[in-house]
Amino acid sequence: MELSEELKQYLPVLLLGILAVVFSAGMLIGSVLLGKKGRRSKIKDTAYECGMLPAGGGGSRLSIKFYLVAMLFILFDIEVVFLYPWAVVYRDMLADQAGLILGAMLTFLGVLLVGYIYAVKKEAFDWKH
Repeated sequence: MELSEELKQYLPVLLLGILAVVFSAGMLIGSVLLGKKGRRSKIKDTAYECGMLPAGGGGSRLSIKFYLVAMLFILFDIEVVFLYPWAVVYRDMLADQAGLILGAMLTFLGVLLVGYIYAVKKEAFDWKH
């Protein structure tokens, strides 16, 4: 059975994936078989934090405003990612459909601006209040 040309291009990726799985499994199995076996005390299993004994809960609570700002950052960051493909094809499409591509991007940026102004008016970026 002959592989098609398209599938032959993925053969090195498949081999690399298999090699990674075999290497990882080999290291894990090797460390279990060859590693030192000894008794572990409770003090050795505690978390080490700069020589201080860990006290209190692991995760402190943060204000909901912090998460709101983080989500807004992700939202605007993802929207900026949509600018890259537009910038790549802008010059090619400029000759054919100049008004369409510019109008689409200005509309997109307008929606972004309205969202940003709304977030500023609602003081969503200020998590101190």
